[in-house]
Amino acid sequence: MPQKPDTKGLIAWINICIVWGTTYLAIRIGVEHMPPMLFAGIRWIIAGTGFILYLRLTGKSFPSVKEILPLAIAGIAMIGFGNGLVVFAEQWIPSGLAALLITTVPFWIVGIEGFVPSGVKINKTIFAGLVLGLAGVVLIFGSDIKYLFITENLIGVLALLAADLFWVFGTIYSKYKKINTHPLMGASVQMLVAGVLQTTIGLSLGEVSQFYFERNSLLALGYLIIIGSIVGYGSYIYAIKKLPLSLVSTYAYINPVIALFLGWIVLDEKLTTQIIIAAIVILAGVAIVKKGTSLNKSANPGSQPVR
Repeated sequence: MPQKPDTKGLIAWINICIVWGTTYLAIRIGVEHMPPMLFAGIRWIIAGTGFILYLRLTGKSFPSVKEILPLAIAGIAMIGFGNGLVVFAEQWIPSGLAALLITTVPFWIVGIEGFVPSGVKINKTIFAGLVLGLAGVVLIFGSDIKYLFITENLIGVLALLAADLFWVFGTIYSKYKKINTHPLMGASVQMLVAGVLQTTIGLSLGEVSQFYFERNSLLALGYLIIIGSIVGYGSYIYAIKKLPLSLVSTYAYINPVIALFLGWIVLDEKLTTQIIIAAIVILAGVAIVKKGTSLNKSANPGSQPVR
């Protein structure tokens, strides 16, 4: 009999889908006036430190010494290099196109996790859902794909592909590396470690001379600290502990849809029938992936990691 989905995990996944659909624009605004590594590093240091203090005040324990290293590995992979390379890439790549390239994450996650002994195995239903989701994204951004081949965009494109791989490695490592500390405390430590790394890289690259305060960039930084980092990343860490990665990873398909609808509502950007159809296709793909993971649980409930 299929297990009942974790309700809090599903709420966390919904948070990711909505929140991270807005962060690409905030990052793009931020790097227009601030150097990428210091911009990213300051974001995560403030978010991680603030979150740790809050969690300690609410009685959550700090990770044990032996847990710091695996938390640091996951944080450096997902945030330090995964997010850091996205910020770096958006100096050249438009936010919408960046969101498109990040939609390869579900394929990497599902493909690599399939080789993990206790991981969710790919079945025909999951595969069909992933393909359908990708088809929906291509339908939205199809006319922008040609920009991948423009020379000045190449550095950004390669950075985003590398970001995908770092993010996937960190996600799978975090999923299957047993950590007893509270998921949100673990996420906070990852934020802090990654922020220190990014800031160190920024200082070594001489970004201090390029750093200055500008209103829109500061607003973008504040938004990313509170909403993108604390709410978004905290939800992500919680979701990957409670839900199958094949389902959680579909946030990468929903984020571009959220970004498009927000642009229509807030900025009065054009919303065509083609975009609406594409959004429906993407959401249908997500529903099919969810059904596929449920079928796996039903057929082999012991294959799932202990929750």
